Amino acid sequence: MTPTKPAILMLEDGLVFHGTAFGKIGTTTGEICFNTGMTGYQEVFTDPSYYGQIIIMNTVHVGNYGVKDSDVESTGIKIKGLIGRNLEPRFSRIQAVGSLQEYLEKEGIVSIEDVDTRALVAHVRTKGAMNCIISSEILDVAKLKEELKKVPSMDGLELASTVSTKEVYHVGDPQAAIRISVLDFGVKHNILECMAQRGAYVRVHPAKTSLEELEKFKPHGYFLSNGPGDPAPMDYAVRTIKDILKTDKPLFGICLGHQLLALANDIPTFKMHHGHRGLNHPVKNLQTGRCEITTQNHGFGVDPEAVRASDRVEITHVNLNDDSIEGIRVKGKPAFSVQYHPEATPGPHDSRYLFDDFLQMMRP
Repeated sequence: MTPTKPAILMLEDGLVFHGTAFGKIGTTTGEICFNTGMTGYQEVFTDPSYYGQIIIMNTVHVGNYGVKDSDVESTGIKIKGLIGRNLEPRFSRIQAVGSLQEYLEKEGIVSIEDVDTRALVAHVRTKGAMNCIISSEILDVAKLKEELKKVPSMDGLELASTVSTKEVYHVGDPQAAIRISVLDFGVKHNILECMAQRGAYVRVHPAKTSLEELEKFKPHGYFLSNGPGDPAPMDYAVRTIKDILKTDKPLFGICLGHQLLALANDIPTFKMHHGHRGLNHPVKNLQTGRCEITTQNHGFGVDPEAVRASDRVEITHVNLNDDSIEGIRVKGKPAFSVQYHPEATPGPHDSRYLFDDFLQMMRP
């Protein structure tokens, strides 16, 4: 058995937790956040929307079913670090190709376990999102405090262009009747699969692609992806979305794409106290009156007062926990968006109908 090595977690407000090193030995920094999901940890770790963040997994055991090549949402792990109560080096799933320890080491992810995650999550819920540092090589608290001061705030940080594809690529059947141009701000693989499975041929473009370039694909509609960071500095994306709206072609946005569609309609966004991240957030569809259980991952939101005062958009979905805005539709345009993730893997699948609605808007 590999001997244990101590590690330290320090938060920006000075709170310190002592634990055991896991994954890569080293030091990492980022904004702390927590996910309440009981499963799907590999999908969470590879979600580009988590780029720049250190995540607390709120469930007690993480890694117990190992890792599998197909359980990913991007080309690799995107979180900056991992915090857990019990990060398991052994696994029981026969289909797994390796352990969480091997996976984190290979991907260079510094992690810490043996932390009282219930107490830590309660602290973050009370104090709000903040930066933190994990180290298994620097065990001097004073030195960690100095390193932590160098970390930029997520507020005002543009990260989408960092995780976006650098080259155009395609998903789906080239002979499909429907073509969709995707602006990639950190798109998850399963979003593209959900569109391809419904009969679309998808071209994925870098975040800073112009409408002129998007139009070369002769798309029937456009998609705005999820992604990390603050939407407010993304003027380049807002300009392109305004141009897309003028085409009157169907437009669908998820998460960051939802926030950018709001900004394109002069509705500001804001940094949430601690965000929504998990697999069990209840959302009400105001058009049908039905409730959906949703997967969410966002630290920014759309200003609810501005949305309600707007004469350009209408609210389609609201969060039943805190009444935050979960969906909008642009009046007089075939354009809509949601704050949550209808493509969620491993689930829930309550909101997959949104892809059906989007594809139906483009069918002849």
